Amino acid sequence: MEMVDPDAHLVALKVMRLMRPTLVGLGPMVTCEPTDLVQRFNYTQESDGITGAGAETLAAGQVLLLPQSFGSIYLGETFSSYICVHNTTTHPVECVTVKADLQSNTSRINLSLHEHVKSPVVLAPGGTIDDVIRYEVKEIGTHILVCEVNYTTPAGFAQSLRKFFKFQVLKPLDVKTKFYNAEIDEIYLEAQIQNVTTSPFCLEKVELDSSEDYSVTPLNTLPNGESVFTVKHMLQPNNSCQFLYCIKPKADIAKDIDTLRQFNNVGKLDIVWRSNLGEKGRLQTSQLQRLPFECKTLRLEVMDAKNTIKIGTVFTFKCRVTNTSEQPMKLNVRMVSKFSPDSQYSGCADFMLDLLKSGESAEFPLSVCPSKLGLIKVSPLILTNTLQNEQFTIENVVDVFVVTSDYNNDPTTLQNKLIRYESAANCFTQKQVQLQVV
Repeated sequence: MEMVDPDAHLVALKVMRLMRPTLVGLGPMVTCEPTDLVQRFNYTQESDGITGAGAETLAAGQVLLLPQSFGSIYLGETFSSYICVHNTTTHPVECVTVKADLQSNTSRINLSLHEHVKSPVVLAPGGTIDDVIRYEVKEIGTHILVCEVNYTTPAGFAQSLRKFFKFQVLKPLDVKTKFYNAEIDEIYLEAQIQNVTTSPFCLEKVELDSSEDYSVTPLNTLPNGESVFTVKHMLQPNNSCQFLYCIKPKADIAKDIDTLRQFNNVGKLDIVWRSNLGEKGRLQTSQLQRLPFECKTLRLEVMDAKNTIKIGTVFTFKCRVTNTSEQPMKLNVRMVSKFSPDSQYSGCADFMLDLLKSGESAEFPLSVCPSKLGLIKVSPLILTNTLQNEQFTIENVVDVFVVTSDYNNDPTTLQNKLIRYESAANCFTQKQVQLQVV
């Protein structure tokens, strides 16, 4: 930041940004005898202010370097500045006050100073008053720090000294979200966070703060609390990292289809990162909107389904069908297994359900016997409304992982959800979200 002082004043104003040092490479090192000609190369290195005598024997890759310029500041980080007012005369200066404002494209913020700086004081010859101001920047774009000093000359004249310091606030993160509405009330959210700065940083926290209408289950840790990521969330410039969440509406909302269709705000992502030597930044996304809920004529939910079963074992799961139309239904349930060398399972069903009025539900079990290893898909399930002669085909009823008979450890519910999530990847929609400071 350059300072221009066109007028002579009794006091001097200095403003410096406070920031941590950076890591700088040492460069090539050459060890030699003092009498060798190559020693001149060592003299050149030692005079550059970064390396010192004997640095080649330390085997250190990088050293700390104090800031040589204003540097970059990013949205969500804390801007810190040191303000100093010094009496350059040989006589006292009275009624000295200091004021600091930060002006952005849309607002002007008064930065709080300590009382000994804001209140009028008498500055003795050679005396100094100083203070440190801090502000978490909340807007991208041009910012101007305005520092003003007011004082009274020995002759009783009021004087004012004002200086301006201009800097840019940049965007640190790029956040993209993908939503998937499951057949039941569950919603899956993938958040992709990209580092758009010029240096690496570490993601300290990425959480989804749900709205009061939804509950959130993070799918980024194993049941023992261990992260699913093999390394810490260290992001190099332009690199990305994905996080997955399962979102469910509260019970009082989920039971009413019309109410569920109205509540689309699921929450905000709260992101905390550390850059450079531990400098902290924090941002929140705007309110995330789920995909519009499609109100169909009926809904099918799968309950009490295991994640994994052994081959040749009968697999029984329970289904619940809900009449979401305005007319009563008399449903025939039919599941037919295709008997062929490539069939994944065997099993069939053909029965009638009781009359379902609008909003009513009915539960029924289905059983299959898997005949192949791996992930199998039980489908299709055909529901026929005999009153209206309507037919509904459920293409994918449930997925189950089939293992050999000597397999003892069941996969976790988390792993099963990840499989279901990946199989539905083509159903995701992607959109850009806006960032805002908490």
